[in-house]
Amino acid sequence: MRGEVAFDATARALTTMDASNYRRVPLGVVAPRDADDVAAALSVCRAHGVPVVPRGGGTSIAGQATGTGVVLDFTRHMNRIVSLDPAARTAVVQPGVVLDRLQEAAAPHGLRFGPDPSTHGRCTLGGMIGNNSCGSHSVAWGTTADSVRELKVITGRGQRLTLGRDWAGAPEGLRPLVDGELARLRTGFPALPRRISGYALDALLPEKGADVARSFCGSEGTLGVLTEAVVRLVEAPRARALAVLAYADEGAAADAAAGLLPYGPLTVEGMAADLVPSPADLPRGGAWLFVETGGATEAEARARAQAIVRAADVMDALVVTDPAGQHALWRIREDASGTATRMPDGTEAWPGWEDCAVQPARLGAYLRDFRGLMSAHGLRGTPYGHFGDGCIHVRIDFDLLTEVGIGRFRRFSQELADLVVSHGGSLSGEHGDGQARAELLPRMYGPELVALFERTKDIWDPDGLLNPGMLVRPARLDENLRFAVLPRKPVDVEFGYPADGGDFSAAVRRCVGVAKCRTTSVSGAGVMCPSFRATGEEEHSTRGRARLLHEMLAGEVITDGWRSAEVRDALDLCLSCKGCRTDCPVGVDMATYKAEFLHHHYEGRRRPAAHYAMGWLPVWLSAVSRTRAGAVVNALASVGPLAAVAKRLGGIAPERGIPRVARETFSRWWSRRFRDRVRAFVREAKRGERTRVPGAGRESVVLWPDTFTEHLSPAVGRAAVRVLEAAGLAVLLPPTFRMKSPAVMDGVSKAPAGFNVFMPHRRRRVCCGLTYVSTGQLDRARTVLRRTLDLMEPVLDAGLPVVVLEPSCAAALRTDLPELLHDDPRAARLAAAVVTFAEALERHAPAWTPPRLDRPVTGQTHCHQHAVLGDAADRRLREAAGLTGELTGGCCGLAGNFGFEKGHYDISTACAEDQLLPAVRASTADTIVLADGFSCRTQLEQLGGVRGRHVAEVLAEGLGEAPGDVLGKGPGGGPGGGPGER
Repeated sequence: MRGEVAFDATARALTTMDASNYRRVPLGVVAPRDADDVAAALSVCRAHGVPVVPRGGGTSIAGQATGTGVVLDFTRHMNRIVSLDPAARTAVVQPGVVLDRLQEAAAPHGLRFGPDPSTHGRCTLGGMIGNNSCGSHSVAWGTTADSVRELKVITGRGQRLTLGRDWAGAPEGLRPLVDGELARLRTGFPALPRRISGYALDALLPEKGADVARSFCGSEGTLGVLTEAVVRLVEAPRARALAVLAYADEGAAADAAAGLLPYGPLTVEGMAADLVPSPADLPRGGAWLFVETGGATEAEARARAQAIVRAADVMDALVVTDPAGQHALWRIREDASGTATRMPDGTEAWPGWEDCAVQPARLGAYLRDFRGLMSAHGLRGTPYGHFGDGCIHVRIDFDLLTEVGIGRFRRFSQELADLVVSHGGSLSGEHGDGQARAELLPRMYGPELVALFERTKDIWDPDGLLNPGMLVRPARLDENLRFAVLPRKPVDVEFGYPADGGDFSAAVRRCVGVAKCRTTSVSGAGVMCPSFRATGEEEHSTRGRARLLHEMLAGEVITDGWRSAEVRDALDLCLSCKGCRTDCPVGVDMATYKAEFLHHHYEGRRRPAAHYAMGWLPVWLSAVSRTRAGAVVNALASVGPLAAVAKRLGGIAPERGIPRVARETFSRWWSRRFRDRVRAFVREAKRGERTRVPGAGRESVVLWPDTFTEHLSPAVGRAAVRVLEAAGLAVLLPPTFRMKSPAVMDGVSKAPAGFNVFMPHRRRRVCCGLTYVSTGQLDRARTVLRRTLDLMEPVLDAGLPVVVLEPSCAAALRTDLPELLHDDPRAARLAAAVVTFAEALERHAPAWTPPRLDRPVTGQTHCHQHAVLGDAADRRLREAAGLTGELTGGCCGLAGNFGFEKGHYDISTACAEDQLLPAVRASTADTIVLADGFSCRTQLEQLGGVRGRHVAEVLAEGLGEAPGDVLGKGPGGGPGGGPGER
């Protein structure tokens, strides 16, 4: 074979699961380069009697993308758009091409592929054909089968066929089978817009054109292996409008959906409030229909949407024509497949009955019966989905961990199948049967028609080579459950995992496989998953790493537990950007999982040099500060051979420059400035010129001297002090000892009586523990954080806000601190006190107006800011200052220690080139490059030759010429500069 063949533990572990409840361990994974490779793989597997499982994006929800044999991964090489004919409105595609890539290629011609599942950013055309996928626009453009014109397939015995209408490509024996069963085929299939279950043998009826290609759709890889497809494209509306209709509950929305179809909408999607984390952008109600309309102009699209609003009996409604606004609303609906995996109280919920479908007019009645059946079994779930097609998605809080719970899952499934059939419905309305529903097909079709399915399978695949156990002769629906192999007792871990009941296994179970992390582009300010976008490899996606951790806990494929080299290597390229914490619909937090793993992996063992060099960065920089050796260190770092030796010893990438250390730390500058102010006050007081301390009566904030601001970019701290004071706030630094001078302290802040000004000590510093956490040195991190809490107790007692300038440090205090010291109530108090620079100004100086700068800006929202802190206050601050322009998403690629570690430079650069550097290059000469994180600024300087600036620096400059004691001409620096600054 020309493609890759991988039978190692990593490759197998990555493909044990899809997005279903099921797990099977394959023998190996093959990534074919072309049809010849597919034929070769089939030949070898046939000779050895080994099953073959075709796989696309691995987002199938019924288990059909799992198997015990050889998995064919089409996403690596067979992922091209072979051709696109705008005149004929067709495209020729390979099975591994992602749907969004086809949409992007068709868009310039005013065309698109009709079906669009919510996984459009990572699902493949081959997978869509295998499952006969649909998506939100099926009320207008139908299912994938409606869009297929011709298919090239290879059968299990190596026969190459080109499937089409009029029996084109039919294997020998198929036509006689159909001719002998015409009556059964004409009466045995329910007439539904979303009937996906079983083989589509009715497409072979003569009155339907004997369409072999259409009948192949939805066969789930059991009949042949797809190698190429000719698909139909449709004309995309020039303009769209989105009407969001609010109802009291999902039952009322379901009753209304069918009545909207005569108006010709493009979508009629429904969801309930339980699936919306924040319904602030939606009209008032308990459930909504998302109804999209199209037109030649925006006015025409809006008029059609407004006509639907007038015709609908709704509580409230909203019509949006702005593309960005529509995208934000559609994201709420598309993320439901992930958010539905958690009930509002945090309880886990699972697929299995994701997509039953009935006639749209019967949807309301079916939903009420469905709710009643769940209640009878003591189960909960929140339906959502394609209401206009009568297709419902739902995740249910099945207990799939205990024998009793699994028994209830089975009984409920059987009764629900009967309920669906009683409403004239289909067990699957989109995601296929797989293992989840195939056992129950006789309840829908009867034994005679199911026997006909088996005969069909034998004609196409007489050796039973292709995806056995799916659709026909299936395994039981309660076998091969993915959770059966996980430990039943909680694993001993360091973090608290509060959202998962302290159970690391439950945290890993969060990943259900929807694979939003596998998208090749980010949306808006999104971040997840930069390492996958840089490598394109499953093992470097959030899902891939979660799969490996799952298999580590299972101990079957990966047998070394916490010592696993496979898991270590996959996590090595995790940037700990925390993007998945927010962007993953189920809140997987791989940065925390990585820190946990590294702690156990290296426990009692020698660590990589970078863990000592950069993990202990606060210690080394403090030592330099105490000895005032910054100038010496900078001089040595500028000598090439010496720098090369230092980088080699420290595990630092040779391509990296070593950041310069400031000769005067931020805290030393602040202390010197404070003493000068006190002396000036005393002198003036003696002369009777002043009776109140500067800042008397002002509200106080505590400015956190993080390691980067303290030692590497104190100019940011000085700028922040100036802006905060200009906003009317009194700035204090975290305490290490108290400066006891009641005369000076009288009236300096609004803090409780007896609260003294705190001065930074030269030896004892507060620290967020970030560098220790990111390198998995959790014992050390815990020690540092407990000491920090001791030092911060007076601040906590005073209830003062803690302003943190470095986003990664703020995120560590907000999340890592309370999750690592979950047994210390002070941790939660400090986490709650942390505010960003913009939040401090907005909350504690609301009357202050920033200087009007009226400049364009570019740059990137810090990944931790996006994932943990939020940037709403920052956006409002920029708007008030006249800083126009949007910041990009993604990650800068340096990510603290990641980009400095040896072996990471190329990936770090690729991440920067994904969003940040192109945005900066596209900016104009007067554009300000914003970068609040030290890593982001360093990456911009080292890779782009650009100076990034913290927003505090930009605002401080806008205030005009600075006083000498803040940003003026002090020792070693001009205006805006400072000692030791470049």
